[in-house]
Amino acid sequence: MLTALVFIIVLGLLIFVHELGHFLLARRNGIAAEEFGFGFPPRIFGFQILTGQKIEKVAEKRTEEVQISDYQIGSREIIEEKVTDRIQEIDQIVPVKKWNFIFGKKQTVSNEAIEKGQLKAGTVYSLNWIPLGGFVKIKGEDGSERSDPDSFAGKSAWTRIKVLAAGIIMNFLLAWLLLAAVYAVGAPQPVDESQLPLKGSKIQISQIIPGSPAELMGMQIGDEIVGCKIDIPQCAAPFSRISDVQKVINDHKGREIAFEIKRGKKLLDLEGTPRLEHPADQGALGISLVQTAVLKYPWYEALIKGFETTFDLIVTIFVTLADIIKGLVVGEKVAVDVSGPVGIAYLTKQVTELGLVYILQFAALLSINLGIINGLPFPALDGGRILFILIEKLKGSPVSRKVEQLVHTIGFVLLIVLMIAVTMRDILRFEVIEKIENIFGA
Repeated sequence: MLTALVFIIVLGLLIFVHELGHFLLARRNGIAAEEFGFGFPPRIFGFQILTGQKIEKVAEKRTEEVQISDYQIGSREIIEEKVTDRIQEIDQIVPVKKWNFIFGKKQTVSNEAIEKGQLKAGTVYSLNWIPLGGFVKIKGEDGSERSDPDSFAGKSAWTRIKVLAAGIIMNFLLAWLLLAAVYAVGAPQPVDESQLPLKGSKIQISQIIPGSPAELMGMQIGDEIVGCKIDIPQCAAPFSRISDVQKVINDHKGREIAFEIKRGKKLLDLEGTPRLEHPADQGALGISLVQTAVLKYPWYEALIKGFETTFDLIVTIFVTLADIIKGLVVGEKVAVDVSGPVGIAYLTKQVTELGLVYILQFAALLSINLGIINGLPFPALDGGRILFILIEKLKGSPVSRKVEQLVHTIGFVLLIVLMIAVTMRDILRFEVIEKIENIFGA
């Protein structure tokens, strides 16, 4: 259950922050938002503020009017005085604010006042049953209501681009803050052997070659190699340097070897046989090792380090993505694995076992990925919608609403098909059918 909880919290946080970016920029630029929800419908509870105006009496003004009439009847002169009291009511227009609480489909304020124009409906802030992020309904985001001043479609191209890009930027900002927190609390970082000995240094696995002896042994990225269980001098004490591990592996090619592995709080004994023959860039066991030590930084340095790491990761992911696209175009084999929700769940299990710092780093990496993917100029994504706005500016008039909606619908269907394909591949790759209890029962 812990893995499932971490998976929901991480994925929910990334999507929620992304949608929050759209919402904040929309409101800042005078665009109405019909609803901003935490989680996805059906709705549990929501509230909104209804605003309007009413005439309110503030005072009364009393005046007397005296009318004198002078007339004559026969020989008599008649003087008549008539006093009239006048009361004048003084009114003022005052703002009205009402809270409308919504429980499912029921609400505390009738729609009648809204429909008659007596009250204006504000944004509905809702809590929903499916806890995977959030959503925002922006007025006119489908291209309608162009004539309304508070509609997304009625705003300038630059304003619409800012609102669409805000979600991407928020994901990058979240990654920066998460990585800054990691550096502030202390994160394992690569160190050089010349810096040793360092308190708390460890030897960790940074890469595992698919199909290698290490993968068959059950080793995972992030595992700490503590020692080995062989009756040789090198295994008499815990490993302190990467060179010690490499010597043991090279000395036992073709022979079974047992390593003591620390994974989170667990200690494991993993057995395997280093290869006699192997590619020069892979090694006998098929792993890459890194010497790490936990380093802490003051908050101001942590912010700088977090920004630098975020920038480096953005560049790295862009380069990797370019390699994937190039490989697909020219038909080359791509040496990068692409994972969907199932793969992310499996990786979540691994980082959960390693501890909070690794969860934060993993969440930051996913946040950057989400931002970059949403920024791609593909239909149905934020980048695709920005592309249509740029086309509008070039041609001098909006793209046909029907055409744009059709393109986005096709793009959305293609994304769903791609997600299903990646998910099926993940199921085969991770053997999820057999391991599902282990993944969500950790």
